Amino acid sequence: MRRLVITCLTLTLLAGCGMDDSTDPLQVTDTLTAATPATSPPATTPPAGTVHPAPPTQHTAYDRDTHTLVLAAGPQLHLIDTTTGNRRTLDLPAPPATIHAQHGQVLAALPDAHQITRIDLRTTTAHPTPVAGAPVDAIDLDPQRTAVALRDTGTITILDQGQPGTTTEKFPGPAQLLHHAGQLYVLDRLTTAITPINTTTGDKGAGLRAGEGATNTTQDRYGRILTIDTRGQALLAFSTDPLILKQRYPVPGAPYALAYDPTTDTAWVTLTATNELVGYDIAGGEPRETHRIPTISQPDTITIDPDTRTLYIASANGAGYQVVRM
Repeated sequence: MRRLVITCLTLTLLAGCGMDDSTDPLQVTDTLTAATPATSPPATTPPAGTVHPAPPTQHTAYDRDTHTLVLAAGPQLHLIDTTTGNRRTLDLPAPPATIHAQHGQVLAALPDAHQITRIDLRTTTAHPTPVAGAPVDAIDLDPQRTAVALRDTGTITILDQGQPGTTTEKFPGPAQLLHHAGQLYVLDRLTTAITPINTTTGDKGAGLRAGEGATNTTQDRYGRILTIDTRGQALLAFSTDPLILKQRYPVPGAPYALAYDPTTDTAWVTLTATNELVGYDIAGGEPRETHRIPTISQPDTITIDPDTRTLYIASANGAGYQVVRM
């Protein structure tokens, strides 16, 4: 009976239950607050692997082509060659809200500078594109088109060769974007929901609640959307054809950062309340814990080199970054 009640509530929320058109059916309160990581206690267990010095870090990314680890610390990017240990830094005009690394470049969204910036990792040069509306995330859909989530306007805009194209509205807190099979998926941290968008027309599909306080998301090789519900302390898995919640697995300890290893089908989740990293095998019918590793304090961000199965965990309070080879 409990399962039936939850299903009916979800359907009611999505249908709007007779609400007027100005009401977001996924918004259950007038006061929206995004979930945040827990404040970590001091680390009492020595972290696994090796720890290197780094300033307080908000975001990490790894580029396979240049073997570069990217740490975003305020408005500065730290570029670390993982084969030689050589370090470079690049100053940006504002802190990035997100960074993505692939094919020898970083794509960063800088909301306070109202721009997205591409950084060539081989030459350490930045190439900015002005985007009004405070971009908080940007991903390339193809060589010509880039999807951008805008904080100030609550919209998703698709740039075509740098020029505004289709725009999709009414996202109170767009935070992260994913792209799969011609669909764009928006994680909204304020409504804690995932919503699909047609990348050709800009039409918004039916959104789906993502727990009690979703914070971070990624994709696996099956096309599923993996999402951390920090407030609800769970790992969620959504299918995308159609968008349906397939799995909800409890993850106590204030889960926050998320990375996926396609070579082992492992979802790696940091626990900010306990300074731990947990690995889950997600190839089966439900996640199965396979690893539990002590981390540095405040492990708010993680990335992975899937070629060497090396994990990079960075601290948001200045405890450095941790390298764990599995």
